[in-house]
Amino acid sequence: MIPAEEQAQRQAAIRALLAKPLLVAADDAEPLMLVRRHLPALSGWLRRETGWRLTADAETARLFKTAPLASGDATHPARGHNKEPFSRRRYVTLCLALSALARADAQTTLGSLADDVLTAAAEPGLAATGFMLTLDTRSDRADLVAVVRLLLAWGVLTRVAGDEDAYLSAGADVLYDVRRPVLGALLTGSRGPSTITARAFEARLAELTAEPVAETDELRNQALRRTLTRRLLDEPVVYYDELTEDERAYLVAQRHNITGRISEATGLLPELRAEGIAMVDPDDELTDVRMPEQRTDGHVTLLLAEYLAGRARAPRGELLAFVRRAAQAHAGYWRKGVTDPGAETELLDIALEKLTALRLVDIDIEVTRDGTGTVIRGRPAIARFALAEPTIREPGSSPGRQTRKATAHAASTIF
Repeated sequence: MIPAEEQAQRQAAIRALLAKPLLVAADDAEPLMLVRRHLPALSGWLRRETGWRLTADAETARLFKTAPLASGDATHPARGHNKEPFSRRRYVTLCLALSALARADAQTTLGSLADDVLTAAAEPGLAATGFMLTLDTRSDRADLVAVVRLLLAWGVLTRVAGDEDAYLSAGADVLYDVRRPVLGALLTGSRGPSTITARAFEARLAELTAEPVAETDELRNQALRRTLTRRLLDEPVVYYDELTEDERAYLVAQRHNITGRISEATGLLPELRAEGIAMVDPDDELTDVRMPEQRTDGHVTLLLAEYLAGRARAPRGELLAFVRRAAQAHAGYWRKGVTDPGAETELLDIALEKLTALRLVDIDIEVTRDGTGTVIRGRPAIARFALAEPTIREPGSSPGRQTRKATAHAASTIF
């Protein structure tokens, strides 16, 4: 039996790693200390239950997570200084910057990094893909600055002197220290990129993340357990209808064992429903997308979730009209400009981005007699946002003789 205090420390350490798989001493001193203190136990649990590798030293702790979601899933992108999602162009620039930093001195400047990135971008193989980077315009330089600020946030770089805004506006330089231990811990693939032989992007990604094929029943069950545990830790909801037949059968049979081990290790609580499983965080820490959330965008998202919870599907035009009406009703509380013509488009897009990332809705293209249009479909977990009508007590009736005008779906069959 693990003492309560030690169990709490292990949970705090593994939660820190799940929230931030790369911990750096300068920014994460306390969680890094806990990870190092309990490294054997944490490493053993993660290797056994997920197949993920954990390393830690005085400078960093790195959880090497593998088997990501499908490459087409764009719901959790890297984000820039103003929360804008990274484009493919920025991702390529990031890779070029990391390659340049691997060959850089202990200190470098933004100007020197820019020169190295431009040199790499001019390579014939990359140019043949249509990628072009010049840094002649402010928007071009903004892509590089967004990459540098992401590296600063990760702890790969430390700013010594200067400011990126000055580089954008006046071309002034910025000096950085390069933290090589952090830089060396970034790649998480099961094999080195230089060993990949495939040419197409999807095939290269598949080779980069490929894992050994299980050849015995015991190894196959182990692989299933690890895959399902990863998904339960990584995804907001795991729906049965998205699993393979083997995964679904194993999860149905072992759901209490799997979720029980996750709960013990992390403090997450299982919510088991007919359509799937969600591991719920009572402390609301292990997520990059919160729901519900305050302010205008959060309120719009909550209202939209409630609206969609009562419908199997809704055309995009119907939702735009709903957001316009909501903006008029809440104009006194929401930010300025929400009632301007066209403002509902941005509000709806932000809300749908959140709902999609939380796996509460799907966005489909549907062909009808009237043409092709975008349709939003609620997923089972969105039913948790359906509101029941209040209980009405008839005059003179006892508490036991109350009537309900309407209720949400039965809780035993929905999230």
